[in-house]
Amino acid sequence: MAVFPRRRHAAVALAAAAALLVTAGCGGGNEPGDGKITLTVDVFGQFGYEQLYQDYMAANPDVKIVERGTGTNLDEYSPKLTQWLAAGRGAGDVVAIEEGLLVEYKANPANFVNLLDHGAADLKGNFLEWKWNAGLTADGKQLIGLGTDVGGIAICYRKDLFEKAGLPTERDAVSKLWPTWPDYITTGERFTAAKTGASFLDGATNTFNTILLQTAGNTTGYSYYDTSGNLVVDSNPSVRQAWDTTMDIIDSGLSGKYGSWSEEWVSAFKQSKFATIACPAWMTGVIEANAGTAAQGKWDIARVPGNGGNWGGSHLAVPKQSKHQAEAIELAKFLTSAKGQIGAFKAKGPLPSSPQALDDPAITGATNAYFSGAPVGAIFGTGAKSLKPVYMGPKNQAVRTEVENAVRTVELGQRSPAQGWTDAVSNAKKAAAK
Repeated sequence: MAVFPRRRHAAVALAAAAALLVTAGCGGGNEPGDGKITLTVDVFGQFGYEQLYQDYMAANPDVKIVERGTGTNLDEYSPKLTQWLAAGRGAGDVVAIEEGLLVEYKANPANFVNLLDHGAADLKGNFLEWKWNAGLTADGKQLIGLGTDVGGIAICYRKDLFEKAGLPTERDAVSKLWPTWPDYITTGERFTAAKTGASFLDGATNTFNTILLQTAGNTTGYSYYDTSGNLVVDSNPSVRQAWDTTMDIIDSGLSGKYGSWSEEWVSAFKQSKFATIACPAWMTGVIEANAGTAAQGKWDIARVPGNGGNWGGSHLAVPKQSKHQAEAIELAKFLTSAKGQIGAFKAKGPLPSSPQALDDPAITGATNAYFSGAPVGAIFGTGAKSLKPVYMGPKNQAVRTEVENAVRTVELGQRSPAQGWTDAVSNAKKAAAK
């Protein structure tokens, strides 16, 4: 799951966050009277585990699974998890850790069970090599978590709005409109000139992050931090290139200026207020949840401008504070198995990090009726094995937040691009120093 914070449906998030607070001291345990072991799974966003839980409980009748956090965004979820780990109580028996925060959590490996001590080494072949390695501590002696998904990127678009603008609507023809990001901007200008009443894209930050991760993946292999842990926000050309391209998008008037994961953003889906959105595999579940059944068949999926990219992905870990570590480990293994990853993909769209799952006909032949029957297995799965990971540094999430806040100030007309860049660099350095 993810990246990017993989934040989700705002209305659901408020209720889910409240549930997290209410149950914060609960963790796993035995339910009074029924003799079952209760395993609590902490997640954010949409992992797609509901049916998998049912399958697991049917095969393990002595286990009851309770999930917390579905629908919460990463900015709500992560501070709570950090607090629970520091306090030594409150965390679930299995917890999701997003890729941008993994390095930060690996800095305190004593908080987690070493999965290598529980047979996980035998599962190495079930994961893409870089996904497996991401779960290891720097010395390779401890495995913090097992990988869930990766985030191959596309562009999701509204066919009806494209038709209204006089643009092609068939996915292959749409893909040909934008082999590069400048071509995407040109297409956006054509769309805007048609005065459909909708903006070309939702907001600048999702697009900025997509361009950054794509560019970094194809060049340096890192974004805000280099692989030695040095902050390079002002010296990595990938960051500046993403910034400049995003400023061109803003300057062209293509953005609806909706803050990602905000209530306004959610409403904009339902009200057909924008025509395209940067779309990692996991975003398909977000779109369906936010746009609702009325938009089924109006959305489709085209290739992303530029050369591929990866945004998002998570790992499942077992905190040492769990009272049922052995059972929690088995559940984490099940959820991250090829079968588990296929089930999650079918439910909510997160692309598997398991080579076996990626090769399974359930993935390669998968289509999505909500997105006009788009061959999502082929769109997102093709090339997934060759996705290039981007290194995320120790304060990646905090730095990313400051840079994207600066993007927003320019988007909203509060700062010039030059002023915004100065703010981005200055505030990122302050966030990294905390």
